[in-house]
Amino acid sequence: QVLFVESGGGLVQPGGSLRLSCVVSGIDLSRYQMGWYRQAVGKQRELVAAIGRFGSRDYAEAVKGRFAISRDNAKNTVYLQMNSLKPEDTAVYYCNGAWGDLFNSFWGQGTQVTASS
Repeated sequence: QVLFVESGGGLVQPGGSLRLSCVVSGIDLSRYQMGWYRQAVGKQRELVAAIGRFGSRDYAEAVKGRFAISRDNAKNTVYLQMNSLKPEDTAVYYCNGAWGDLFNSFWGQGTQVTASS
């Protein structure tokens, strides 16, 4: 069984920064492509950042240049550095496998990010 535990969210003013962490258990993280997703109220969940097994990265257009995904396989942890946050970034953020490695039956509780003045 795979377990994703997200943390690091909070309330921040527009223009601020947050760093999200996701501790993964139950799998060898180094063998999987990983991603961060978000779901805003009334909207579908979307992939915002992904990282390949060897460090390749891809970002949704809305977050390019502001968000950075990274991974530490030794700590079984995936990170999302979020800078220059905007009100439209407000959502619950989740981590999971990305692209062909999605574990669709094992979503965590997510972490709430709110960018508001």
